[in-house]
Amino acid sequence: MSDQIEFSSFYRLLNSIKEGESEQKALLDEKINEFKNGNNSKSFLEELGSLYLYIGITELYNFTNTKDLHEIGLIDKEGWETLSSKNQQELPVYLANKMLEYIKENKKTKEIADKWNIREGEIRKHLTKMARYITEGIIDVIE
Repeated sequence: MSDQIEFSSFYRLLNSIKEGESEQKALLDEKINEFKNGNNSKSFLEELGSLYLYIGITELYNFTNTKDLHEIGLIDKEGWETLSSKNQQELPVYLANKMLEYIKENKKTKEIADKWNIREGEIRKHLTKMARYITEGIIDVIE
Protein backbone atom coordinates (compact mmCIF):
# COMPACT_ATOMS: atom_id res chain seq x y z
CA MET A 1 0.00 0.00 0.00
CA SER A 2 2.27 2.76 -1.17
CA ASP A 3 -0.44 4.94 -2.72
CA GLN A 4 -1.19 7.94 -0.57
CA ILE A 5 -4.85 8.59 0.19
CA GLU A 6 -5.65 12.05 -1.10
CA PHE A 7 -8.87 13.99 -0.69
CA SER A 8 -7.56 17.53 -1.23
CA SER A 9 -9.74 18.12 -4.30
CA PHE A 10 -12.82 17.30 -2.22
CA TYR A 11 -11.69 19.64 0.55
CA ARG A 12 -11.11 22.39 -2.03
CA LEU A 13 -14.67 21.84 -3.28
CA LEU A 14 -16.00 22.13 0.29
CA ASN A 15 -13.99 25.29 0.83
CA SER A 16 -15.22 26.90 -2.41
CA ILE A 17 -18.83 26.34 -1.35
CA LYS A 18 -18.07 27.63 2.14
CA GLU A 19 -16.59 30.74 0.51
CA GLY A 20 -19.83 31.35 -1.39
CA GLU A 21 -19.60 29.43 -4.66
CA SER A 22 -23.09 27.97 -4.30
CA GLU A 23 -23.15 26.75 -7.91
CA GLN A 24 -20.78 23.96 -6.76
CA LYS A 25 -23.41 22.40 -4.45
CA ALA A 26 -24.68 19.98 -7.12
CA LEU A 27 -21.13 18.68 -7.62
CA LEU A 28 -20.74 18.26 -3.86
CA ASP A 29 -23.98 16.24 -3.64
CA GLU A 30 -22.79 14.08 -6.53
CA LYS A 31 -19.41 13.45 -4.83
CA ILE A 32 -21.05 12.62 -1.50
CA ASN A 33 -23.29 10.03 -3.18
CA GLU A 34 -20.27 8.59 -4.98
CA PHE A 35 -18.40 8.38 -1.65
CA LYS A 36 -21.31 6.64 0.06
CA ASN A 37 -21.03 3.71 -2.35
CA GLY A 38 -17.24 3.69 -2.71
CA ASN A 39 -17.59 2.74 -6.36
CA ASN A 40 -14.58 4.68 -7.65
CA SER A 41 -12.14 3.78 -4.86
CA LYS A 42 -8.77 2.36 -5.83
CA SER A 43 -8.02 0.72 -2.47
CA PHE A 44 -9.71 -0.29 0.76
CA LEU A 45 -8.21 2.75 2.50
CA GLU A 46 -9.57 5.10 -0.13
CA GLU A 47 -12.97 3.44 0.16
CA LEU A 48 -12.89 3.82 3.94
CA GLY A 49 -11.87 7.48 3.65
CA SER A 50 -14.56 8.16 1.08
CA LEU A 51 -17.21 6.54 3.25
CA TYR A 52 -16.01 8.64 6.21
CA LEU A 53 -16.27 11.80 4.10
CA TYR A 54 -19.86 10.91 3.25
CA ILE A 55 -20.64 10.32 6.93
CA GLY A 56 -18.67 13.37 8.06
CA ILE A 57 -20.47 15.82 5.78
CA THR A 58 -23.87 14.28 6.50
CA GLU A 59 -23.23 14.50 10.24
CA LEU A 60 -21.85 18.04 9.95
CA TYR A 61 -25.23 19.00 8.51
CA ASN A 62 -26.99 17.19 11.38
CA PHE A 63 -24.75 18.76 14.03
CA THR A 64 -25.30 22.30 12.73
CA ASN A 65 -28.90 21.73 11.61
CA THR A 66 -28.12 23.25 8.18
CA LYS A 67 -26.88 22.04 4.80
CA ASP A 68 -25.51 25.50 3.96
CA LEU A 69 -21.71 25.30 4.11
CA HIS A 70 -21.42 29.05 3.71
CA GLU A 71 -23.60 29.50 6.79
CA ILE A 72 -21.61 26.84 8.66
CA GLY A 73 -18.40 28.71 7.83
CA LEU A 74 -19.84 31.84 9.50
CA ILE A 75 -20.52 30.17 12.85
CA ASP A 76 -18.51 31.96 15.55
CA LYS A 77 -16.90 30.57 18.72
CA GLU A 78 -20.04 31.07 20.81
CA GLY A 79 -22.14 29.44 18.11
CA TRP A 80 -19.91 26.35 18.14
CA GLU A 81 -20.06 26.24 21.94
CA THR A 82 -23.86 26.36 21.80
CA LEU A 83 -23.95 23.59 19.18
CA SER A 84 -21.50 21.48 21.22
CA SER A 85 -23.69 21.89 24.27
CA LYS A 86 -26.84 21.01 22.32
CA ASN A 87 -25.19 17.94 20.76
CA GLN A 88 -23.51 17.02 24.07
CA GLN A 89 -20.05 16.82 22.49
CA GLU A 90 -17.68 18.88 20.40
CA LEU A 91 -17.82 18.56 16.62
CA PRO A 92 -14.56 16.60 16.08
CA VAL A 93 -15.53 13.94 18.64
CA TYR A 94 -19.09 13.84 17.30
CA LEU A 95 -17.95 13.32 13.69
CA ALA A 96 -15.37 10.64 14.50
CA ASN A 97 -17.83 8.76 16.72
CA LYS A 98 -20.51 8.86 14.01
CA MET A 99 -18.03 7.45 11.49
CA LEU A 100 -17.06 4.58 13.76
CA GLU A 101 -20.70 3.87 14.72
CA TYR A 102 -21.72 3.74 11.06
CA ILE A 103 -18.99 1.22 10.23
CA LYS A 104 -20.01 -1.01 13.13
CA GLU A 105 -23.79 -0.76 12.66
CA ASN A 106 -23.62 -1.38 8.91
CA LYS A 107 -21.00 -4.15 9.12
CA LYS A 108 -18.80 -2.24 6.70
CA THR A 109 -15.56 -3.83 7.93
CA LYS A 110 -16.64 -7.23 6.62
CA GLU A 111 -18.12 -5.75 3.45
CA ILE A 112 -14.93 -3.84 2.60
CA ALA A 113 -12.73 -6.83 3.53
CA ASP A 114 -14.71 -9.11 1.23
CA LYS A 115 -14.67 -6.58 -1.60
CA TRP A 116 -10.90 -6.03 -1.43
CA ASN A 117 -10.05 -9.61 -0.43
CA ILE A 118 -8.19 -8.66 2.75
CA ARG A 119 -8.53 -9.56 6.43
CA GLU A 120 -10.98 -7.58 8.55
CA GLY A 121 -8.18 -7.00 11.06
CA GLU A 122 -6.26 -5.05 8.43
CA ILE A 123 -9.21 -2.69 8.04
CA ARG A 124 -9.84 -2.43 11.79
CA LYS A 125 -6.26 -1.16 12.24
CA HIS A 126 -7.18 1.92 10.20
CA LEU A 127 -10.70 2.71 11.43
CA THR A 128 -9.84 5.21 14.18
CA LYS A 129 -6.83 6.76 12.42
CA MET A 130 -8.83 7.35 9.24
CA ALA A 131 -11.74 8.80 11.25
CA ARG A 132 -9.33 11.31 12.84
CA TYR A 133 -7.71 12.13 9.50
CA ILE A 134 -11.01 12.80 7.74
CA THR A 135 -12.44 14.71 10.72
CA GLU A 136 -9.37 16.98 10.82
CA GLY A 137 -9.76 17.71 7.12
CA ILE A 138 -13.41 18.68 7.52
CA ILE A 139 -12.66 20.83 10.57
CA ASP A 140 -9.81 22.60 8.74
CA VAL A 141 -12.17 23.54 5.92
CA ILE A 142 -15.00 24.90 8.05
CA GLU A 143 -12.85 26.92 10.44
